[in-house]
Amino acid sequence: MPSTNPHSASSPPAGPCAQRGWQHAGARLLEPRLLGPLLGALAALLAIFAIHAIGTHIHLRDIRADLLATPAAAILRALALTALGFSALAMYDVLAARRVVPGKVSLRLAALAGAIGYSFSNAIGFHVFVGGPIRYRIYQSAGLDAADVARIVSLSVLTFAGGMLSVLGVALVLGPAGAAWSVPGSTTGHFIGTALLLLVGAAIAWLARGHRELRLFGWKLLLPGVPSAIAQVGVGMVDIAAAAGALYVLLPADVASGYTSFLPIFVAAIIAGTLSHAPGGIGVLEGTVLLGLGVGARSDVLAALLAFRAIYYLLPLCLGAASLLAFEAWQARPRLRVVPTRAAAIGRIVVPPLAAALVLLGGLVLLFSSATPNPAERIEQLRAWLPLPFVEASHLLASLIGLALVVVAHGLWRRMAAARSAATALMLAGALFALARGFDWEAALLLGLFAAILHAGRSAFHRRGDWRSFRPTPGWLAFIAIVLGCAVVMGLLAYRHIPYRDALWWEFAWHGNAPRFLRAMLLLVVVAAVLALDALLNRPARPRTGGQPIPQAVRKVLAVASDASPNVALLGDKAFLLADDGRAFLMYAAQGRCWIAMGDPVGEEEAARALIWRFAEQADRAGARAVFYAVRPDWLPTYLDLGLALLKIGEVARVPLEGFTLDGKARQPLRYALGRAQRDGLEFGIVPKAEVPAIMDSLHAVSIAWMEGKAGGEKGFSLGRFDPAYLGEFDCAVMRSAGEIIAFANLWRSGGREELSADLMRYRPGSPKGLMEALFANLLLYGREQGYQWFNLGAAPLSGLADHPLASSWNRIGTLIYRRGDEFYNFEGLRAFKQKFDPVWTPQYLACRGGLVLPEILFSVTSLIAGGPLAALRR
Repeated sequence: MPSTNPHSASSPPAGPCAQRGWQHAGARLLEPRLLGPLLGALAALLAIFAIHAIGTHIHLRDIRADLLATPAAAILRALALTALGFSALAMYDVLAARRVVPGKVSLRLAALAGAIGYSFSNAIGFHVFVGGPIRYRIYQSAGLDAADVARIVSLSVLTFAGGMLSVLGVALVLGPAGAAWSVPGSTTGHFIGTALLLLVGAAIAWLARGHRELRLFGWKLLLPGVPSAIAQVGVGMVDIAAAAGALYVLLPADVASGYTSFLPIFVAAIIAGTLSHAPGGIGVLEGTVLLGLGVGARSDVLAALLAFRAIYYLLPLCLGAASLLAFEAWQARPRLRVVPTRAAAIGRIVVPPLAAALVLLGGLVLLFSSATPNPAERIEQLRAWLPLPFVEASHLLASLIGLALVVVAHGLWRRMAAARSAATALMLAGALFALARGFDWEAALLLGLFAAILHAGRSAFHRRGDWRSFRPTPGWLAFIAIVLGCAVVMGLLAYRHIPYRDALWWEFAWHGNAPRFLRAMLLLVVVAAVLALDALLNRPARPRTGGQPIPQAVRKVLAVASDASPNVALLGDKAFLLADDGRAFLMYAAQGRCWIAMGDPVGEEEAARALIWRFAEQADRAGARAVFYAVRPDWLPTYLDLGLALLKIGEVARVPLEGFTLDGKARQPLRYALGRAQRDGLEFGIVPKAEVPAIMDSLHAVSIAWMEGKAGGEKGFSLGRFDPAYLGEFDCAVMRSAGEIIAFANLWRSGGREELSADLMRYRPGSPKGLMEALFANLLLYGREQGYQWFNLGAAPLSGLADHPLASSWNRIGTLIYRRGDEFYNFEGLRAFKQKFDPVWTPQYLACRGGLVLPEILFSVTSLIAGGPLAALRR
């Protein structure tokens, strides 16, 4: 974690973003976090409609018939090959864990982590960002830290790459020269295959020469030995070959000239699906296979692809989700002693994701059934009971409810009570309209069952909020777009035999299934576009930061605060939450899905403690996570009552000033620094606040010279930055050489002369040695003379963490970074510098939710301090 010298300020949450005008909409579409889902959805939709265009003469009834006619033997072989493939995927982690953390992880746990991780990442996509946190959650139970898990994932990726290259090379070498994907009579495929095999062989030969480490951007990855590398390549080949085999056995016998001819097509489909960022490569994988085989106008091939999607993607995802829920429940068991309490706690873990999945499934059932014709016999039965306008309206309303359920499922995942109430009502209404539009009793029964399950688990949904708090995210909007695209193509296939004409839109008849489909899809597309526009322009309220005036109540509280560090509020980059009576405030900012409070609340204790709960409630209503950064031990009981995990992030150094002296052997380095500064002609001085603007140009020149030798730009939130308005709020300590300022530090003062501290400290490169020691020695003496009780030297990040085999994973991660992260930040050097002043060390903590979200929270905090995600990565 970066240094924790506090500072920042701002104002209350902003109103709806729509007020900023249409000019921001285009810019928002170009945001990095929007581009990925947007491109993924676009690629999937293009592939889906390409499938539709390829199969010009295919009808949905033909696909359904071919799907039902799939031989049971082929399904059993596909299931067996899928099991073999996922066994190989599990072995990725087993082999990687043996290399990275030998003896620390059991074979069973590593296999479980690999199988569950890949069941999610294969179906959802984004293997590192989806499978990584799931693996971290599982491996954490064995005491592994994030660095170990990252190395396991990286080595697994290399295993996959080696296996893919090898199986592709073998297929190209053994495949016929006239395969569908090659130029007839050409040996280019054989040449490429041989080159790929030679490349893999060269990599193994390189390992045989003793190269067991790979260094990239300062990151060290342990590579396997030759026997392990051969085993890993073999496992990777089994994985790819089994996955391709699972699809191959489902395809009609005449579509591929042989298994080796089909392998390159399948590998190309996997690569295209991965690069598209579409969930599970949906549409892209199918489109690539159809184009590669050159048999697009066959319903039996599309039926085989649908069966493969269900067997290789959907079934493992369901089993993986169930296994992860069981693992979480088992992990929670030892912490819960009372049986009812245990059942309730496990329910809170299991119910929300299960309910979200059921509601999503209910929405998909309504949407896809809206795109397919109702059986004629049921329509005839319906004519005796209901008028036609009621049936037409029921069809539209059932379609809308299906879309609404897909949207609300996102809120259920986030445990929103409002989402649960809405989903229950929508499913009951959807069941009614499913009966009214075509006696679809199967869908009605399913929706009623899901509503009953959701009602039974209502206690698991505790978060308050309204529509604004679970608006679809960009990723969820992309998923909705893909679902609607699939529904449209399904309907076009179902009604391909009906010639299109303008009159269809206005045709109302008992057997007018095609017009009902057209009207429903048009309505759904319009509503989805409105939802997308609303989500783009009116995201949940976020704290407004930067350029906001500091509330006068904040200044009044700072004037009497017993600590100096809350003066970071005057930096101007945070929002404030004020007590009703103005006796306390809490400062915070938003990054990603986190609302991050800087330090503890400041002010009268009772009012300040209440602000912690208010802040958590407001973040919860906005669908954000409440995070408290750099908090002190005095407030830990309140954070524990809030149900937060506590991570020690370092220690704060404070020097007692009463009786402070430079006498004695321990102070000899400080006396030497002062003496050398005097011999070098350096002069120490305090520039009052009123006179700081007059020296601002000199301070700026020092700051520019300082920044030229540093990686990255100015920081924020918890660290001072050069800002004339901010520096003008404080007195400034300076060191001069021949009358020219060569070093400075702005001073934070607490109320009642309790504490003095220095915030932004900078000096010219090439200044005399011992300059900063001399500056601090002068500041300590100045503080003593002014009657201050303490001098706060600031924090030493990650220092003081427990280094023991039984310590928590976070402690061991922090210790690893503290000892080996000097190329990124001088952790040990900073603590050693502060130790020269013989301070009293006080621990400092991060209070936040634990579990799978912890890596995201840590990255959000780091990004906020660094000035953005890209700046954090550069750091």
